Amino acid sequence: MRGFLFSAAAAAALLIPGANAAYGQERTERLDSTVIASTRADASTPVTFSMVGKEELRRSNPMNSLPMTLALQPSVVVSHEGGTGIGYSKMTVRGSKGSQINVTLNGITLNDAESQEVFWVNIPALTSILSSVQIQRGLGTTANGTGAFGASINMNTALVTAEPTVRLDLSAGSFDTGIFTASASTGLLPSGLYFNLAWSANTTEGYIRNGWGRSASVFATLGWLHGNNSLKLTYLLGDQHTGITWTGTPLAYLDSDRQYNPEGLRPDGTYYRNHSDNYLQQHIQLNYTHQFTPAWTWSTTLNYTDGYGYNERIKFRKKLSAYGFPKDFSEGGVSASSKGDIIFRKTMANGYWVLGSEAKYRGNALKAVFGVQGSRYGGDHYGELIWAEVLGADYAYGPLNVRSPENNWYFNNGTKSELNAFARGEWAILPVLYAYADLQYRLVDLRMSGIDDEDDLPMGFGKTWHFFNPRLGLTFASGPHKAYASVALGHREPGRADIKEIIESNNLEGGDRELKPERMLDIEAGYELRLDKVSASLNLYMMEYRDMLLETGAISNSGYAIKDNVGRSYRRGVELCAAWTPWDNLSLEGNLSLSTDKILDYTQYYNEYDNMDDWNFLGQQALHFDKVTMLMSPSVVGMARISWTPLARLAKGSLKTTTLSLDGKYVGKRYWDNTESADRCIPACWVSNLSLSHRFNLPAGHLTLSAFINNLFNTLYYADAWVYRAYFRNGGWYQEEGVFPQAPLNWMLKISYDF
Repeated sequence: MRGFLFSAAAAAALLIPGANAAYGQERTERLDSTVIASTRADASTPVTFSMVGKEELRRSNPMNSLPMTLALQPSVVVSHEGGTGIGYSKMTVRGSKGSQINVTLNGITLNDAESQEVFWVNIPALTSILSSVQIQRGLGTTANGTGAFGASINMNTALVTAEPTVRLDLSAGSFDTGIFTASASTGLLPSGLYFNLAWSANTTEGYIRNGWGRSASVFATLGWLHGNNSLKLTYLLGDQHTGITWTGTPLAYLDSDRQYNPEGLRPDGTYYRNHSDNYLQQHIQLNYTHQFTPAWTWSTTLNYTDGYGYNERIKFRKKLSAYGFPKDFSEGGVSASSKGDIIFRKTMANGYWVLGSEAKYRGNALKAVFGVQGSRYGGDHYGELIWAEVLGADYAYGPLNVRSPENNWYFNNGTKSELNAFARGEWAILPVLYAYADLQYRLVDLRMSGIDDEDDLPMGFGKTWHFFNPRLGLTFASGPHKAYASVALGHREPGRADIKEIIESNNLEGGDRELKPERMLDIEAGYELRLDKVSASLNLYMMEYRDMLLETGAISNSGYAIKDNVGRSYRRGVELCAAWTPWDNLSLEGNLSLSTDKILDYTQYYNEYDNMDDWNFLGQQALHFDKVTMLMSPSVVGMARISWTPLARLAKGSLKTTTLSLDGKYVGKRYWDNTESADRCIPACWVSNLSLSHRFNLPAGHLTLSAFINNLFNTLYYADAWVYRAYFRNGGWYQEEGVFPQAPLNWMLKISYDF
């Protein structure tokens, strides 16, 4: 692999004339950027956003997933299940969770059509292949796929370079972490062809016990550029295997054993190593772009995403009847009611097709984008028993990876089809005043069928939604000043898990409950000042929700947890950002978000039982609030960072590149649930990181050494939590919870070579 990378780059270096480089790069960037035009905001768009460029992405800690890399952006809060950066990461923006954040790669949504989530662990080492990331807060611009309901993250893979490049990164650090990435590009050849390739392999034992991770990724682009035409084929593969850390650490263990993980723990104190989550995901994108005139460009993209994965788990003292064995099963003295340890897999396999086309116009007074996109998602879910203690190793458990009701203890599937059409324009009413309009229509059709994994209940469901999402705004821009205001309306359909709960309840009780789509009115206003050495911005927002879906604790008569639409809720706040460069070798940055996130007229329900021995259900208790803070929504989030190149003015040569960076992130307290209880909240914390880098200029290329110290002051904190509460008539409150401790002081070293 390494020899191929060097050979390809060397051959390209001999083939590319220097006189053609600048022209080729200009043409390529112009056509490449069109692919993401529909999702990106620019300087005159009245949308609140921030940009993270290629250099910052490359300088980030190699242990970090993309959410961890974006942690310092305004209103962003991140957490990691395993306590480090490799594995399952989560992020919120203005308190909006992952399923409410629309994520696109080259204009194609990455959100899972059923859960509406993006599982970052499935696409490792993204920072090595991206040229930029734009984070839009609020409803933002029109985005394809699942509607943004709090934020958008729009990513673009690296643009074509005019010259050949090679880069090798080798990193090692705490928790037996090792990361290797290699990338190469031929640059633009005289024939118009170019080829990019990147490969990454990561391994770690993780901070949380049995929170190990093994992941790899491959990224390849084969492109052709000729005149005003661009054809590009992109392939992205992510392969991950991680120890399960979903349930977190019980609060009682936090002080005595912060690394405790109950998942996969045997009664003898050892772990079942394969108690794990495994997923392979492949993205294939084919894009054609044609520039008719300097003003008109047309682009079409075909995407296919294939996913297959399973979680393998061990359970102790379970009945065979819970895993598809009929009540009359009997073999060798073993019956369906026999109990023993069980190893099983819950598997999912899915495919996602997207075809999108857009036209872009850029004139003197008008910029416009028109687009249409169609997509279809099909996903299967099924369970596979692979070993049972009472049956032994010789029992014929059936073939693995067979997707059919006859071979699995449960099998269900879903298909989701969507049609998305939009038109967006910015018109210069005056030289300093721009009007903005963005109109989107979404048709969403969801079908579900099969048998659920809990009680063999049918999951038949079919529904079609029609949404119209308008956005309007004004921007004033003159010299270093920019002011804007916008109003936007968004809708979002319920997710598969939300609907599944209602189906189960209706099937057992003969009901006809139906969840309403969520609605949000987003009002934004902001001001920006950009001078040579100082920049600052102030943004005010009001995100007003109707029918937000929340787990209120209510259950059906048969005991199922039910999400319900909450009439009114809101997120309102102010975001301040500032940067100052007093000298060329020193920069200071900071941001601060202050918000209030409330649910109005809210009722929390709790199950009531007779006692802890029998658990006989007696009904529910209700706790009503006129106004209460939303769970996991801090009212204060802030960041400060200082970057210093101490020898830039004094030294010569490579010593001028030595850079020291110190940052800190503050996150205010967050409540575990929607009751605003001081007993159930994550304490506020401040966490700092330090990095040091030095770049050597070699006769052929550059060698960069970097060191990263995470959690510099060894803050012992946890960043996420869940809780379940019930009431016993004879014994008061019962509580189960899981918190997610983050790693104490840890380190990473990185060596990079590029030419």
